[in-house]
Amino acid sequence: MKIEARELSKIYGVGENRVVALDRVNLEIAINDFISIMGPSGSGKSTLLHLLSGLDRPTSGSLTYDGRDIYGFSDKELSAFRRRRIGFVFQQYNLLPVLTAKENIIMPLLLDKRQPDEAYLMQLAELLGISDRLEHLPHELSGGQQQRVAIARALIAKPDIIFADEPTGNLDSKSGSEVMKMLENIWEKTGTKLVIITHDRRVAQMADRQFVIVDGVLSEVKA
Repeated sequence: MKIEARELSKIYGVGENRVVALDRVNLEIAINDFISIMGPSGSGKSTLLHLLSGLDRPTSGSLTYDGRDIYGFSDKELSAFRRRRIGFVFQQYNLLPVLTAKENIIMPLLLDKRQPDEAYLMQLAELLGISDRLEHLPHELSGGQQQRVAIARALIAKPDIIFADEPTGNLDSKSGSEVMKMLENIWEKTGTKLVIITHDRRVAQMADRQFVIVDGVLSEVKA
């Protein structure tokens, strides 16, 4: 699946209160891309992720997935598209506290009225090192384990792309490094496209393609 953003902008307010959060961004994401987007707080990187993933709509510009402009979808169609084609990993794990790790992982499938592939679930759990934690509640897991559960949840529907917004932001350096190595390993083994938003240069440098965003303007870092 090829993703193309063309002249993508997001503007808030009018007149003296006008703020350009994202300024005419152009970006192509091709098969098996691993992209990092780095920038300081308030630079527009999370706004860009929200637009690229269909969580928000732009003020102007287009975003196509294999030639289809997803902003032309109804809200219901866009929600279904995200569930089936896109995986999300956030700084906050967003696990439901009353559900076990396994129940949290398969929740996106149940919302889509689909049954989980148990063999694939166990493969993910093994790959992420949480096979022995599937029946535990979130409060019984470490921060690193909770983030691994969140990653498994992002992958359970076999998405075409994963968007990760500061995935190591709530972790210590050791746990953060482990989570990043796992994301990199998953990218290599599954071929799922990976886009990571970060302010950490070490995380950004793991990607094949690196971008920086400043004041809503995106530019690629040439090797």
